[in-house]
Amino acid sequence: MEQPAIGRPSPWSYVILVIAGLIDVFPVFWIFSTSLKPAAEVLSPELSILPQTLTFENYQTVLAGGTFWVWMLNSVLVALFTTVIGIILASTTAYAMSRFAFWGKRPVLFFFLVAQMFPGAILIVPLYNLMKEMGLLNTFTGLIIAYSTLSLPFCVWMLKGFFDAIPTSLEEAAMIDGMSAFGTFLRIILPLSLPGLAVTGFFSFITAWNEFMFALTFMTGENHYTLPVGLRTYVFEFNTAWHLMAAGAMIVTLPVLVVFLVAQRFLISGLTAGGVKG
Repeated sequence: MEQPAIGRPSPWSYVILVIAGLIDVFPVFWIFSTSLKPAAEVLSPELSILPQTLTFENYQTVLAGGTFWVWMLNSVLVALFTTVIGIILASTTAYAMSRFAFWGKRPVLFFFLVAQMFPGAILIVPLYNLMKEMGLLNTFTGLIIAYSTLSLPFCVWMLKGFFDAIPTSLEEAAMIDGMSAFGTFLRIILPLSLPGLAVTGFFSFITAWNEFMFALTFMTGENHYTLPVGLRTYVFEFNTAWHLMAAGAMIVTLPVLVVFLVAQRFLISGLTAGGVKG
């Protein structure tokens, strides 16, 4: 049967996309421009998009502070451990939801879906009480557990869609050849689901890297701050060092940009294939 021809996009579609792209990029460009301005120009009442006096002093001031590198190390450790734990928990849970039939399966999936609908602010008080009872306040272990709680529902649903799309005949053939259930999961299912693992890993990394409320509530002392909380120290009682905060914000985005560029191929295929079953 002949497939219907797909019409060419309207020129207005390109205009709308360009406008939407400019609106999306402009805040980032404004922060980058602010990071290259001296403090006097940033606080000047005259509005200028481009810096009239180009300077890298803001970056030098931020990077020269010893606590900034402590915050960077804290964020890297927390984000990496959250990503690894998130992938392990999400992949095993999603595989069980996809392949095994057990009592309460549908309510558990519904629970994961409902949990994703609640904003993170609602979880602060109960998580704080749990961390206090378990002695995990002001520890990176408690922060990693909290971040894993935030990212797990989305990751489970994403990976379940991938596992559903993998034919069970591959596992059956492997088991006939003598491979165990865990072996088929490790050597067959996971390699075929690399795009989905990349998406869930990137989501877990972003969740831990950018999160502010939990880190501010659970961690005390500058040596325990992550980068988002550390940047708050540039907000003083009567003014804000916008030039330093902009420079710090640009530095914070670099690791995320590197991770995205490295995993870009898997992320694109994962986002387009994760919701297709067949």
